[in-house]
Amino acid sequence: MKNVNVEFLGTIDYKEAWDYQEKLFGAILEQKSVNKKRPEDQQVIMDNHLLVCEHPHVYTLGKSGKFEHLLINNKQLEEKGATYYKINRGGDITYHGPGQIVMYPIFDLDQFFTDIHKYLRYLEEAVIHTLAEYGIKGERSEGETGVWIDVGTMNARKICAMGVRASRWVTMHGLAFNINTDLDYFTNIIPCGISDKAVTSLNIELRKTVDQKEVELKLIKHLQALFEYNTL
Repeated sequence: MKNVNVEFLGTIDYKEAWDYQEKLFGAILEQKSVNKKRPEDQQVIMDNHLLVCEHPHVYTLGKSGKFEHLLINNKQLEEKGATYYKINRGGDITYHGPGQIVMYPIFDLDQFFTDIHKYLRYLEEAVIHTLAEYGIKGERSEGETGVWIDVGTMNARKICAMGVRASRWVTMHGLAFNINTDLDYFTNIIPCGISDKAVTSLNIELRKTVDQKEVELKLIKHLQALFEYNTL
């Protein structure tokens, strides 16, 4: 059985969380390199990590994104109390901020399954199961990573964005699930490079403020069931 250390980081600066991810990510990669030189009975299997947090207002641009999808300049960023980072995950531009659950699984997929496509589908599935507990039908949109509502209609809208990085089957970055998010911040970008669909949040869909901690615990429960691990 795999072990996952779940850490609740609270509200944390994006760069600080990114640096922490890199530290954990690097430690697992380093140990895997050491293990290659050792007989099987002397290998050390590192614990996996699931970081749960929330960020102050920030826009992040993935490796495949376009800077022009950020629709405001540095002065306007400052006025909105937001920061901007170009980062090393896949995907385009997205927004993180208060009222949004951000989860960073730092998993050694050699302990689970070596399939990035399946990994992303499991992340989506956990969000879909969580939404179902609130009576909302979450769906996948073909060719577009993440979780959506009313796919295939004029009212299609995204509720959870995803972007990951993987090296030697170790993952970092993850998902951003809009709960009580101020969606006005999304008007300053072309979210994930998709201009013809809207974004939404759980409180908009339910028409009430949502207990974010409750959603976190439900999402963690579904991730654990799908990936079949012990929590530390």
